[in-house]
Amino acid sequence: MKRILTALIAIGCILAVTCPAGASELDAFANLKGTINIAGGTAHIPVMKDCARNIMQAYPEIRITIAGGGSGIGAQKVGEGLVDIGNTGRALSAKEKAKYDLVSYPFAIDGVCTVLHKDNPVSELSSQQVRDIFAGTITNWNQVGGQDGPINVYVRDEASGTRAVYWKKLLNKGDVVANANVVPSNGAMKTALSRDPFGIGYVSIGHLDNTVKAPLLDGIEPNQENAKNGTYKVVRKLYMNTRPNPSALTSAFIEYVYSPSGAAIITKSGFIPMQK
Repeated sequence: MKRILTALIAIGCILAVTCPAGASELDAFANLKGTINIAGGTAHIPVMKDCARNIMQAYPEIRITIAGGGSGIGAQKVGEGLVDIGNTGRALSAKEKAKYDLVSYPFAIDGVCTVLHKDNPVSELSSQQVRDIFAGTITNWNQVGGQDGPINVYVRDEASGTRAVYWKKLLNKGDVVANANVVPSNGAMKTALSRDPFGIGYVSIGHLDNTVKAPLLDGIEPNQENAKNGTYKVVRKLYMNTRPNPSALTSAFIEYVYSPSGAAIITKSGFIPMQK
């Protein structure tokens, strides 16, 4: 009896080591087939891609496509039935709510921060200085402690949830210079600023890396920990949106994003996971 018990314990230990983490969460897809099409917010893409990769590796007969386009595009496409999930980096607008009958699933908290070229010596800006720069009142870096040189402003297009949050919560819905350079995604913003030593723009904190520099804002470091504890104020939620009564496959994907494996992916991507 003792030998049998020892053998069972050994088998249990082997299974604990070899069974892939999150396998039971993927079991929900066992009897499902088909395609999920996702579009919208670009900040969401790393989370969507990693979740999709895990699911498709376990169940190759399931296909998940992911496109960007911005929050406005995400709401429009899912509202018109062109995709199964439309991602937004903001809550749906009153106009979108009136036009489309959508259900929203907030799954992560994110911050939006100002970014500069990585070699820009300016390491801190006040909220008022940022507003003055984007409004065109401050036009030279030497007016905020930097080197002599013109300030080139970069913004996201009007479909961007990142733009909407930054404009509302940091720029106080103020003016933005008419000659601002417009870029289509968080990735494109980083690329543009990494090439422009006089540039200033903004990205999701989850997309920050060493290609750009994020100055302190009013003395506060823009990171997810400060976004979570409330000391950094320019924060937002990331949403998945569907039409009512989504398919079983789409529902399973949403549940996977909220699972422990999904939460680990959200954290790895630089965001703070939320409970459903």
